[in-house]
Amino acid sequence: MTHGAPHVAADPHGGAAPHGDPAPGHDSPSSAHPRTDQERLRRWRLLLGGQGADGTGCSLSGTDAAMDRTLEALYGSGGADGAGGSATAAGRSGGSQGAGSGARSGGLGGSAPQVARWLGDIRTYFPTSVVQVMQRDAIDRLGLSALLLEPEMLEAVEADVHLVGTLLSLNKAMPETTKNTARAVVRKVVEDLEKRLATRTRATLTGALDRSARISRPRHRDIDWDRTIRANLKNYLPDHRTVVPERLIGYGRAARGVKKDVVLCVDQSGSMAASVVYASVFGAVLASMRSLATRLVVFDTSVVDLTEELDDPVDVLFGTQLGGGTDINRALAYCQSQITRPADTVVVLISDLYEGGIREEMLGRVAAMKASGVQFVTLLALSDEGAPSYDREHAAALAALGAPAFACTPDLFPDVMAAAIERRQLPIPDMVMHQ
Repeated sequence: MTHGAPHVAADPHGGAAPHGDPAPGHDSPSSAHPRTDQERLRRWRLLLGGQGADGTGCSLSGTDAAMDRTLEALYGSGGADGAGGSATAAGRSGGSQGAGSGARSGGLGGSAPQVARWLGDIRTYFPTSVVQVMQRDAIDRLGLSALLLEPEMLEAVEADVHLVGTLLSLNKAMPETTKNTARAVVRKVVEDLEKRLATRTRATLTGALDRSARISRPRHRDIDWDRTIRANLKNYLPDHRTVVPERLIGYGRAARGVKKDVVLCVDQSGSMAASVVYASVFGAVLASMRSLATRLVVFDTSVVDLTEELDDPVDVLFGTQLGGGTDINRALAYCQSQITRPADTVVVLISDLYEGGIREEMLGRVAAMKASGVQFVTLLALSDEGAPSYDREHAAALAALGAPAFACTPDLFPDVMAAAIERRQLPIPDMVMHQ
């Protein structure tokens, strides 16, 4: 029987096992095949988990045995089944405890210290990207969410966007002794995301805002030749094979003051956790740009305007409440009421479109906003995972209104916003467009 997680066990170092050895089931970069039959058996043994029927007859020792124990604690049959979805199953061994052979039972034990040791072990044997996957699996498979309410546990985990989403879902149950630690964990992730995303976002949108401010008497370097030629085709002189440009159209330099209004309308149902995190970070970045007036609205069956918190995305995130139902129509009604300059407004709806409100009214509001001049963008997700489960009927209906629904990665989001600001076709890859 395998550990139940070949994506982790088979490739713990992205193609290399600890200390540079090839991972089980994968070839090393320097060789198309394992160097020996024993090496091949070793890797298959790590992959399959060492049950009696794994067929390898291979025993492990040292670092290999320790790494195998960390995997068995999470992916072994005891961890998956016997634990019953609880981290409190007594009598199970995990982390750096337990034997490397003989009777095997998974699980992370009944105490926070043992889980903390396990978290330390996986950080020793696996790279950060794999550690984050194993942490998420531990939360899902063994019900470790409750242990995240303990400060010492939060200090031991590898923080990422998914962990932030889990913490936000536990926010209401979190004791005061844990909240400061939780905020520190969330702040670290948010600051890392801002460093990664802010510079390019500001540069991309500043250029889009400059180009969107078109003027009729531009300097030579600011002339938009495509638009100028189209506007002066009536002045074409066949004998000279040229166009006389009576009217010049150019790119203006964005003047001081607000040029565009942006409304981020974000579904905070449980499945949208990563999107809420990224939307909060982008909202803070957009709010820092003087040429944009940014509003952030989150919703489930109620609507909360978090615009006043945008100077600190951590405050924004702790102002959300992941979970609950979804009323997109009510959220769009609120957003619609806040629009004062429709021709200069971009509304971004981030939702999986599972509507619990009035469907016809929701679609009617989108149609009305578009008819008034609003640029309307529908994102099924704003995350690195791609498209989640979503309501295909609603996605098709929005596409018919000229608001195609698609999943957007954080790296693509600045380009999507720039295209919306300039009122040009959105950069939607065919593979992620849903109609």
